[in-house]
Amino acid sequence: MNSNNYPVAQQLTIPEAIRQAYAHWSAGQAAQAEQLCLRVLQVVPHQPDVLHLLGVMAHAYGKLDLAIEHLRKACLSPTAPAIYNSNLAEMCRQKGLLAEAEQAAHRAVEQEPQLVGAWSNLGIILQESGKFDASLECLQHVVALEPANHQAHNNLANTYKLLGRLDQAQTSYLDALALRPDYAEAHSNLAFLLSDLGRFDEAIVSAEKAIEINPQLADAYSNLTQIEMSRMRYADARRWIEALLAFAPQHAGALTARAQLLIKGEHQEEALTCVRHALTLAPDSANAYNVLGRALQALGQHDEAMLAFDRAIALPGTVAEEASVARASLLMETGNKEEALAAFDRALALFPDSLMVMTARADSKTYRSGDPDIALMEAALEQSIKPAINEQMNLHFALGKAYLDTGNSERAFAHLDQGNALKRATYQFDVVKTGAWMKKIAATFTPELMEKFGNAGAASVRPVFVLGMPRSGTTLVEQILASHSGIHGAGELSALRHAVDRAGAFPDDVAGWKHDDFARIGQDYLSRVANLAPDALRLVDKMPANFLHAGLIPLILSGARIIHCRRDPVDTCLSCYSKLFAGEQLFAYRLDELGAFHLDYQTLMDSLRKVLPPDRFLEVDYENVVDDLEGEARRLIAFVDMPWEDACLNFHQTRRVVRTASVSQVRQPIYATSKGRWRRHAAYLGPLLNALGIRPSASDAP
Repeated sequence: MNSNNYPVAQQLTIPEAIRQAYAHWSAGQAAQAEQLCLRVLQVVPHQPDVLHLLGVMAHAYGKLDLAIEHLRKACLSPTAPAIYNSNLAEMCRQKGLLAEAEQAAHRAVEQEPQLVGAWSNLGIILQESGKFDASLECLQHVVALEPANHQAHNNLANTYKLLGRLDQAQTSYLDALALRPDYAEAHSNLAFLLSDLGRFDEAIVSAEKAIEINPQLADAYSNLTQIEMSRMRYADARRWIEALLAFAPQHAGALTARAQLLIKGEHQEEALTCVRHALTLAPDSANAYNVLGRALQALGQHDEAMLAFDRAIALPGTVAEEASVARASLLMETGNKEEALAAFDRALALFPDSLMVMTARADSKTYRSGDPDIALMEAALEQSIKPAINEQMNLHFALGKAYLDTGNSERAFAHLDQGNALKRATYQFDVVKTGAWMKKIAATFTPELMEKFGNAGAASVRPVFVLGMPRSGTTLVEQILASHSGIHGAGELSALRHAVDRAGAFPDDVAGWKHDDFARIGQDYLSRVANLAPDALRLVDKMPANFLHAGLIPLILSGARIIHCRRDPVDTCLSCYSKLFAGEQLFAYRLDELGAFHLDYQTLMDSLRKVLPPDRFLEVDYENVVDDLEGEARRLIAFVDMPWEDACLNFHQTRRVVRTASVSQVRQPIYATSKGRWRRHAAYLGPLLNALGIRPSASDAP
């Protein structure tokens, strides 16, 4: 007797019970459907149709683990139709189990080659696994089978985008929207593509259109967050991600994006908590592990960061290339240059001709004429289909560096000018307002204020602030100091800015502060750095932008020392202009703005120099350090009141983390080639020289 004819109850056979269960589910009667399914399983424990229905029901109620468990059992039956494997594939994809998802999807298309949904699922799974060529083949097949399927065009566009074929991606998104103008997902995806093309305002409009159509479309909020982050509008980015988390508090992707924002805002501990929460929800998320690695790296937990990057590389997904670069860059930061170069080579082996890898390693190598990287990077920019805007920026800066290395000023500045212009177009900055703000700071710190509150601050001799313009020698000075056994180089800390921001508006509120206010800010700062090398007698905080707070430092930390690093203004600005900074140096991407900012900085420091306590304030010129390393090093060590150690002369051998644009330079002995460097390129620096009021001499020729 066929088991399907066994009665579930006196009045129902199994086939009848299954039909009724599906009918109940279709009618929205979940309880009745589940009751019938359980009765069938009492008679036939592994009945595939019932297990499939239970899986679909569990999925609908957000019980993804239970849904996958039911579908796995259903698909074990040799009679299970292809749609069951296809549904299992999609549920595994949602869980991040991409390898199992791919296997199930392959089984589905082998069983039923005309099952469009299975091909579509397979294409999306391959896309998320980073197998873009295979994904493209699948999704082109889907479009061929169903040319009027708007979802198929959208999915195909996503793969085109990941392959860097941005024009074809845009065409496919527009095809999807032509078929269905109210297709929210396509509006959202088009927004992200427009952002890659540098069309930010259009991108915002498209993403907001997606949310207008579907207010709970998570991807649209995530895309808006990424778009606003890419143009450094972090308040707007926070607004969008918080809006998403308001209705989807357990959305792993949203939590990961929030962690990225927190890292940008230098709230590393909070970022760590956030991304770890994301990983409890999506334990196999390669993107979350990559962000975890960055949070750990920022906190100085380098071994743990390396493990996180390794996990991100090993997991299926689309971030393995980025995580490989992050891993190699971490090795460079920690002083393992040979290992770092080998890691870049391994990354190129995994991702042949990767532009991301080539541009990331540009600072770690010295280019020679004929370097194959140069030709590959030039070719990428000459293609009719341009790379994404961020990739273009990276390429231009890397090629600018390459041509500076090879002595070709004309080609170097052709690329640097383009790279800087692309970057400058992504954000808003008013150099005049910034200059006015610096003048207000200078006016705040009067001799009377300094005398009145000179002893108000927390009395600690541990902090040493190394500050000045970026690229002025701050990293070199910190490295000399940190080579001393009693001095810890803490890198670029945000602790002072956070402590000041917490106290009120700067500098507007300073005039109203009392003794206790200054002391409280100082104690706040000390608490933020207390766990950094607590046994070190001196702690070097090398945040260049702390020059803005240099007048405040003696009032909040009466024992702190300030070292102001100076360098030839044109050399400093040229060095800034040749770097695509990881942090926000908004003044650095136009030569005229660079010059104006430098003049305002000089004016501020000229004012502060008159009021800062001379026994707590030292100025060091980069050129003097180059000419007389020992003399200047001894002067630095004496200033921070520490006994001399010869290790300070061998700073390039000191193994410590360096997280700045100067990471490669401080791994080398002192060299004089960067002194007066600008004169070789004077013909290309007109707007900068004009802003600084400098007339190049006849000998300053390219």
